Amino acid sequence: MRIGLDIGSTTVKCVVLDDKNEIKYSTYERHYSQITSKIAEILERVRNEISGSENALVAISGSAGMGVADKCGIDFVQEVYATRVAANTFIPGTDVIIELGGEDAKILFLTGGMEVRMNGSCAGGTGAFIDQMATLLNVPLEKMDELAAQSEKIYTIASRCGVFAKTDIQPLLNQGARKSDIAESIFAAVVNQTVAGLAQGREIEGKVVYLGGPLTFMSRLRRRFDMVLNTNGICPENSLFFVASGAALCAENTIDFDKIIDAVKHYNGSGNFAFNKPLFENQAEYDEFSRRHSSATVEQGDLKSYKGKVFVGTDAGSTTVKSVVMGENGELLYSKYQPNSGNPVPLIKEFLEELYAAAPDIDIAASAVTGYGEEIIKNAFCYDYGIVETIAHFTAAKRFMPDVEFVIDIGGQDIKCFKIHNGAIDNLFLNEACSSGCGSFLQTFANALGYKIDDFAKLGLFAKQPVDLGSRCTVFMNSSVKQAQKDGATIEDISAGLSVSVVKNALYKVIRASSPDELGRKIVVQGGTFLNDAVLRAFEKEMNTQVVRPTISGLMGAYGAALYAMSKDKAGKSSILTPEQLQGFKHEIQVVSCGLCSNNCRLTVNKFADGRKFIGGNRCERPITKRSPDKSLNIYDYKLELLKSYKPIKGNRGKIGIPMALNMYELLPFWHSFFTNLGFEVSASPVSDRKLYAKGQQTIPSDTVCYPAKLVHGHIQTLIDSGCDTIFYPCLSYNLDEGLGDNHYNCPVVAYYPEVIAANMKDIKKITFIKEYLGIHRKKDFPKKACEMLNKYFDGITIKEVKAAAKAAYEEYDSHMKKIRTKGEQIIAQAEKEGKDIIVLSGRPYHVDPEINKGIDKLIAGFGVAIVSEDVVSCNVDKFPTTVLNQWTYHSRLYAAAKYIAGRDDMNLVQLVSFGCGVDAITTDEVRAILESEGKIYTQIKIDEITNLGAVKIRLRSLLAAVEEQREAKNKI
Repeated sequence: MRIGLDIGSTTVKCVVLDDKNEIKYSTYERHYSQITSKIAEILERVRNEISGSENALVAISGSAGMGVADKCGIDFVQEVYATRVAANTFIPGTDVIIELGGEDAKILFLTGGMEVRMNGSCAGGTGAFIDQMATLLNVPLEKMDELAAQSEKIYTIASRCGVFAKTDIQPLLNQGARKSDIAESIFAAVVNQTVAGLAQGREIEGKVVYLGGPLTFMSRLRRRFDMVLNTNGICPENSLFFVASGAALCAENTIDFDKIIDAVKHYNGSGNFAFNKPLFENQAEYDEFSRRHSSATVEQGDLKSYKGKVFVGTDAGSTTVKSVVMGENGELLYSKYQPNSGNPVPLIKEFLEELYAAAPDIDIAASAVTGYGEEIIKNAFCYDYGIVETIAHFTAAKRFMPDVEFVIDIGGQDIKCFKIHNGAIDNLFLNEACSSGCGSFLQTFANALGYKIDDFAKLGLFAKQPVDLGSRCTVFMNSSVKQAQKDGATIEDISAGLSVSVVKNALYKVIRASSPDELGRKIVVQGGTFLNDAVLRAFEKEMNTQVVRPTISGLMGAYGAALYAMSKDKAGKSSILTPEQLQGFKHEIQVVSCGLCSNNCRLTVNKFADGRKFIGGNRCERPITKRSPDKSLNIYDYKLELLKSYKPIKGNRGKIGIPMALNMYELLPFWHSFFTNLGFEVSASPVSDRKLYAKGQQTIPSDTVCYPAKLVHGHIQTLIDSGCDTIFYPCLSYNLDEGLGDNHYNCPVVAYYPEVIAANMKDIKKITFIKEYLGIHRKKDFPKKACEMLNKYFDGITIKEVKAAAKAAYEEYDSHMKKIRTKGEQIIAQAEKEGKDIIVLSGRPYHVDPEINKGIDKLIAGFGVAIVSEDVVSCNVDKFPTTVLNQWTYHSRLYAAAKYIAGRDDMNLVQLVSFGCGVDAITTDEVRAILESEGKIYTQIKIDEITNLGAVKIRLRSLLAAVEEQREAKNKI
C-alpha cells in the first residue's frame, strides 16, 4: 500500500492506495493550525484501522508539509508535481487543471509544455475569499451554491480583496439586492480573478479538470467557469484527494510508524524566524509612553448638569457608528460607539432617544454628520450639515495640533491619510487595492487565535522577538503566522509582529512613502486601530518621531463633525428631529429600477413618516429632478459624441476595422479620413463595456498591464466576431509633435501593443492584421511609407491617392482637435459667467471611454462644476523647463495644463491614472510640484477594472472642500 498526505493551509487530506491504485481509505479534516498533532492523529488511525498499512510507502505534499517532512524523515513531493502525476494516472489526456484551495489558486497547463500559474501576491478568488463573503451575507458556506442557483442577474464585484469586495457588496445589500444574485456575482468574481489573474494570456482549452474544495462542493462555481471558458470541465469523484493521491503514487520509502508519529508529535519548528526589535524594552519605557499620550485629551462635561448650547456630531462609518454631544467650549458631554450592521438609521434613532431621555431640555444649536452613511442620516434625521470624512478628521486633528502636517486614520477596513499644506488638505491617500493595513486585519488574527482584540494587542507590548511578517495580503499573512508558530514563535511575538505589519502596510502599500520623512514631523493619528498601543508604538518607531494620539482617537470623525457644526452655527437652533418628531419616526425602504436611461440603476427609495423621501443608488440626479443630466458643461460627453459621429462610409476597396482603444480615441479622425478617402469602409469597434472586455479576457498575457490595454483584446475580438477580415492597428513610436516637450513619444504600451495582440490572440491569424510601424509625426515622409505599407496588402493604390488621403487626414485631425478646444473655451466662458469652479479632468485620450473612466466625469459634474480636459488648456502655454525629461506627448500636455491652472483661482486639476501605468510616478511628482509652487491642490484618482467610486467621491469632495477653505483663508487675509 501507499499512503499520501496533503498538508494544506487549512486542511489535511490523507489517502491510502492499494497496488491497483484504488483508494482504500481517505480523510479530509481541518487542522486549525495544529498541524503536527493532526498528522500524528491520522497516522495512528491509519496504522490501527487499515490492514497491511504497517509496510506502506509514505510521502507528504502540500504547502504546509515541507518542514515536517524534512525534519521527520518522510519523503516530500512538490504539490504541483503530485497533482500532475495523479491527473496523468486517473484522467489521462488532461490538458488543464484549475485548482482552488483555501488560500491558493493554481492553473496547471499539462500540454504543450508543463506550465504552472499561481497566485503570488493576493488571495482574492480563493476558498478563503468565498468563506469571507458567505460570512458577509450571513449564510452558511454550504448554502452559497444553493443561493447562486436561484440568481437572476450579475453585479460587478471586486475579487482581489475580501474587504474591497465587502465595499461593493454592502451597498447592494443596503439597496435590497437579492442574496442569490450576490452569491452568483461572487462566483463570477472568483472566475474573473482566476482567468484574468492567473491564465495571463494562455488560453484554457481542451480537457479541463477542476480540483480543490470550492470547485468540488460548488457546482455553480464550476458552471460559471464552464460559461466563461466555453468548456465542459470535469470534477473527478476524488478531486479533494488528487494531491494526496499524487504523493502516494510517488512514495518510495516505508516508515517506522512509531518512530515517525513520535517525531511528528515532538516537531517544534526550526526556531529560525525573522524578528524585529521589541516595541518596549521595559515597563518604565511603556509608562513614559502612556503618560505622554494621555495628555492629548478632551475636557469631559456632565450632560445632565450642563447649561448652554450643544453641538451633535455623528460619524456613520462602514463598520461602526460614532456620535458625540459637545458643549460650547469643546467639552465632551456624551458619546456613543455602536457596531454598524449595514443600516445606521435605527442606531441613530436609538442614540437620539437616549440623548433626549438623559437631557429632556437639551438645546441643540447645530448638528453635522460624516461617513459612509452621511446622506441617509442627514435626510432621515434632518441633520444641519453633511461633510466629507477628511474635513471632519482634519477639523478634529487641528483641535489637538493646530499646525498639523499629516493626519492618518486607520479604521476597521479603511485607511485615510492626508497631508496638510498652507492650512488645507492638499494630498489624500486611501487604501485602494488591499486592506491588510486595517483594523479588521488584526481583528481577524485575534479571533483566529482565540483572543479578544484588546487582550491580543496587550500581549505584544513586551514581546522579546516580534515576528517580522513583512507587509502582505491578510490571507497570505495567515500562512506566515502559522509558519512562525511552527518555528517556535510565541503568541506575544506574533501579536507584536502583526502590529508592526499594520504600520508597514499603511506606510508603504497605501501611502507608498519612499521614506517616513515625506510625511512631515507633526502628525496626528486617529481611528480605533490606533487605540492599540502596540500599533501606535510601532508607528512611532517606524516614523522615528513622536506623534499625537488623542484619547478620543476612535471618536475623531464624530468630534470633528461636532466642531464643524459649531463653526457653521448661525441660526442657533438645529433642524435635527425633536423628541416629538422622533416618536412618530418611521423608515420604509423600497427598491425599484430607475428606467430613465440605459443604466437602469437600482434605486433605494427611503420613505419617512412625514412624507419625506431620500433616493439612493442613483448615478445622476435624474430620478430626483426627472430631468436629463446637463451635458453642456462636460467636455467628456462632447468628445464621446464627436467620436461616434465617424460612421462607416461605403467604399469600393472593402472594409477595414479599427479598434477603439488606447491612442485611437484621439487618432480615429485621422485614420477614418485617411482610409475613407482611399475608398475603404472604416468600421470602428464600439465603446467599451464589461461584455466586450470578457470577449478578450483569456488572451490578456499580463495581469499588471493597465486596464485600457487589457480592453484592446476585447475590441479586436469584437471586430473579428463581427466578420471584419482586415484590422488596422499600427505601431506608433511617436505621436504628433505639439511643441510642448523635449520629445513626443507614445508610451511603450500605446506604441507597441499591436505586437502583444499579434503574439497572444489566436484568432488574429484568421484575418489580415496590419500592425506596421508608421510615423505620422513626419508629415512629408508619411505618404511614401504608408503607400509602401498599403501595397503589401492591397493592389493598385498609388502614391498620388495616398498623398491626397494623408492631406485630408491631417486636416481632419486638426479640425477635430480645434472643435474640442473651441467647445472647451465655450465651457470655460460659460463657467466664468455663472461663477462656477472648473475642473480640468486630465489623463489620456482613452479616459473618454465610460468603461475606463467609470463615469467619474459625471460624478464630478454632479458637484455643480464645469469639466474640461487637459488638451483644451495645454495649447495656451508655451514650452517651459521641467525637472524631468519631458518626452511623452500626453504628459507634456499634463505639465502644460498644470502650468496654466496654477495661475487661475477658478481652476483645479484632477488627474485620472490607470493602474499599471508605469511612467506615471514621475508625472505625479512633476504635476504636483508645478501646482504646489502656486499653492494649488493636486488630486489623483487611480482607476482600473473595478474602481471604488465611494473612495473617488471622498477625494473629489475633499478637493472641493479644500478649495473652499483656501478661498475663505484668502478672503480673511
